[in-house]
Amino acid sequence: MPVELTQYASIEHCNTHIHVEFNTPHQVVSSAVCHGGLVLADHIVNMKVAKNTSTIESPDLTILKYAKGNGWNGTVVGLMTAASMRSFRMVKKSAQGVDIFALVTSGLSNPRRAGDYAEYRYMNTGLEEVGTINIIVVTSAKLSEAAMIEALLITTEAKAAALQDAGIISPVSNQVATGTGTDSVAVVSGQGPEQVHYCGKHVLFGELLGKAVIEAVSSSIQWRKP
Repeated sequence: MPVELTQYASIEHCNTHIHVEFNTPHQVVSSAVCHGGLVLADHIVNMKVAKNTSTIESPDLTILKYAKGNGWNGTVVGLMTAASMRSFRMVKKSAQGVDIFALVTSGLSNPRRAGDYAEYRYMNTGLEEVGTINIIVVTSAKLSEAAMIEALLITTEAKAAALQDAGIISPVSNQVATGTGTDSVAVVSGQGPEQVHYCGKHVLFGELLGKAVIEAVSSSIQWRKP
């Protein structure tokens, strides 16, 4: 059953997906395989798929068919992951009337450090693998476009910090990993009335966002341990 995140957004979690639904379109910036970039979205889904699949269907088509089968109408921003939905963690931080949610699923099958030698040596190579650490950030505040991009940066830095704290090592460089080779991030701007124009490490929003992501990622990557 969906659970309310904000006045305008709710979340549903099951064994096959994390689904965030908006009752009015929200601006989303993401690296999603379906409707990535900057879009107005009615839904975000983080969809569980098999790690190894022989299908030749494109990821965006797979997500759109899945959305249609679930009756999700409108624009769907879609992420895919081979990680277990049992790794799902949600952390909420609030201050001064603003809520920030970090929604994370994770696996660590392909940890990498930024700058590691890449297996795919052509600029136009299409990567068929699906996301491992997927992060969706939802806030009640209305973010400027610049703040949304800055939120992507803070989220990525916070993920790297969580992996550093956990001592996750890249098998390519034998140095601390900053992520995996197939991560994806989405940031959702809320409907206000609070407005945020800056999201760096010198402002409260950036602090709370960083803390939420570090906490969620740190907990998520530990899910297999007793």
